[in-house]
Amino acid sequence: MSAVSVLELDLYRKGLAQRELRRALHDALHVWLERLEEIMEQNPKRGSLEEWTELFRERRQELMGMMMQKWLESQYRDYLEQERASCRGCGRILKVWDRSSRRVETLIGGFTLTRPYFYCRDCQEGFSPLDEALKLARGEKQYDMQRAGVRVASEMSYSEAAKVFDELTKTRLSNHALHDALGEVGEGLGVLEVAPGAEEIRAKVAEVAQGKPRRPVLVLAIDGAHAPIRPESARGRGEGVAQRRARRPGWKGQWREAKGVRFYLVDGDRIVHLLSWHQIQTDEELAEALRRVKAAGLFDESAVRLCVVADGARWIWKVVQEVFPTAREILDYYHCSERVHGIALAQWGASAEGVEWVEGTLARLFDGEVEGVVKSLRALKPRNEEARKLMESCAGYLEANAGRVHYHADRRGGYPIGSGAIESAHRFICQGRLKRPGAWWYAANANTLLALRCAKYNGTFDRVFNDYVRREQERVQPQPASPG
Repeated sequence: MSAVSVLELDLYRKGLAQRELRRALHDALHVWLERLEEIMEQNPKRGSLEEWTELFRERRQELMGMMMQKWLESQYRDYLEQERASCRGCGRILKVWDRSSRRVETLIGGFTLTRPYFYCRDCQEGFSPLDEALKLARGEKQYDMQRAGVRVASEMSYSEAAKVFDELTKTRLSNHALHDALGEVGEGLGVLEVAPGAEEIRAKVAEVAQGKPRRPVLVLAIDGAHAPIRPESARGRGEGVAQRRARRPGWKGQWREAKGVRFYLVDGDRIVHLLSWHQIQTDEELAEALRRVKAAGLFDESAVRLCVVADGARWIWKVVQEVFPTAREILDYYHCSERVHGIALAQWGASAEGVEWVEGTLARLFDGEVEGVVKSLRALKPRNEEARKLMESCAGYLEANAGRVHYHADRRGGYPIGSGAIESAHRFICQGRLKRPGAWWYAANANTLLALRCAKYNGTFDRVFNDYVRREQERVQPQPASPG
């Protein structure tokens, strides 16, 4: 047979396959329309546009599922007709063990695939080449459903997320399925796994620096926020009807600190977010996260003016001086202001004298007169024991952080003097999801959720999810199979 004849035969076969696919799709549409007509005949009243929209939305999944099934049966016919395959373990040629059916659920609809299944008695391993070719997830719910579900569940309670997911997609993911999916996607995430890449960060730095005479200010803000945590002893089964200790608590929860960091650039009157990382963690674990960030070279310190803004917690400055010893250290102005206002209220109450003293003291601190403020505090005669304790505490606080109080110079240099950015990050990353009425978290579960929320706000959620899909595929199909 000539080359021209072979080409013509190939084109004929392709055209035949296309015509068969079109017939199959038309048949599926015809079946769907007949079912829709039956529903309409049962309810002949004319409804509103919203009612008709809801009807079609409810039936859309059925149609799209049927269409997808017909499409796959056409495009992967060689896999569906496959009679032999090589064992992935020993290489032995296997015959079809069975033709088994598998239910597949996606955002556009569900369908059932009946495909060849192969089993090697020597390796005691079974597989379906079609599943591997399509890169199917292990369960019925496929990766598109898992991706959307995890995004929703990271924003609201699992029960509420299940309702919203069902309402918006007309597909179902139970709250338990959402919980499991979120745990699997977020398993083992660390700061580098949720951080943007060095190239992306450099591009943002260059954009902010463009046309400006000085290097942009890179801010590292560090702070902690408390979260409701269950003890590990609450795990496992217990007595009672529910037989779950977490539901019938004989344990006492505790508030633990979610220590967080946020890197951002100052660009005039706005900030450019770069990286957030929040976890229920110790001082050393946070320090290790910052060490990993620095070792990975995510930030070119020669291209920015790095400063650290935080309150007076000793653990924070200990970490900063170890990891970023050349950074400009700034004591949060508003924490200072809060302490000064507390002293005025205890000493003078809500009086004009107290207001005047606050304004004068804050003005002196703004100009860096720490030593003078400390002396004046110790020279004041306290009105009561509360005032005495607040004065002594504030004096010690200022002495310990004297080298970090230079707000006037900070302002001239374009540095921030408040930690509002990290406080805001705590609210929308930690508190908005963890601090819900009646919510108590195991630390590991809280950290998984926090890691995924950090990924979302860092703009790396899709990369994190794709890494999860890659890990899953490596686990279920270490070697790709092809029709034999």
